[in-house]
Amino acid sequence: MSKAASLTGTILNRTCRNNVYPKSDVKRFPVPNEYIQWCVPYAEYAPPTYTAPHISSQVWADPDINSSEFKPKWGQIDGNINRASFNGFYEIDNNGCPINPVGRTGLRGRGLLGRWGPNHAADPIVTRWKRDAEGKIVTSPQSEKNILQMVAIQRHDNKMWAIPGGMVDPGEKVSTTLKREFIEEALDGSGTAEQEKIEQFFAKGTEVYKGYVDDYRNTDNAWMETVAYNFHDNDGTQVGKIQLTAGDDAAAVRLLDLNKNIELHANHIDIVKKVVDMLNAHW
Repeated sequence: MSKAASLTGTILNRTCRNNVYPKSDVKRFPVPNEYIQWCVPYAEYAPPTYTAPHISSQVWADPDINSSEFKPKWGQIDGNINRASFNGFYEIDNNGCPINPVGRTGLRGRGLLGRWGPNHAADPIVTRWKRDAEGKIVTSPQSEKNILQMVAIQRHDNKMWAIPGGMVDPGEKVSTTLKREFIEEALDGSGTAEQEKIEQFFAKGTEVYKGYVDDYRNTDNAWMETVAYNFHDNDGTQVGKIQLTAGDDAAAVRLLDLNKNIELHANHIDIVKKVVDMLNAHW
């Protein structure tokens, strides 16, 4: 159906297929790899429809798609809500629902997501070089490249390590989200003592990814997208020296050595690899 799906459908939607939807007993309709793309006919495709019961009553969530008061402006800024997709154009089906631009997920509805269509997040990838007790950068004996560390949080829901990001609030600048989420999740919201240092550190960053996220919550009608920025503490004197403390949204926080053997939430590993390549670090 969509141009984006024909380009990326075969490599994404790995996480959000062929399983039971989280925090429910709803089983997704099976979607073999060859049927991910909407442009490939799949006559048997009959996914269940599910939106978590508590979602529609939340002040931060869209109303039910059939509500007479819900008149969204798809694919654009709608008031203070961003309904545009980084993947570009996305179609609307005969029921008035946005169609996932990457492809089939085995489930219709909104699931656990607040918005119909794209749900926008921001991910701060905070990195530093690994150093020994004497402060010297540690290199890998295999690649002879410097080992890069990332501030990672452990998620409560699936216990996987992840970038400490979060949702962009309506009308909020992405730069504000990046800083807020890092302080909330990796510093337990207690950034006051180091506020000036944090402000300076997050004033400059490099965008490394903007697009679809292969998130386990995605459905045929609602999906996650993110903007990811790298904030690198090259000499280890900035955020690299701040005491990390897991916030309420994180089970744990740590400096994680980056290499090809680690497992991260969603497709965070693909995003992090872009930073590794950019800094020519060990992988």
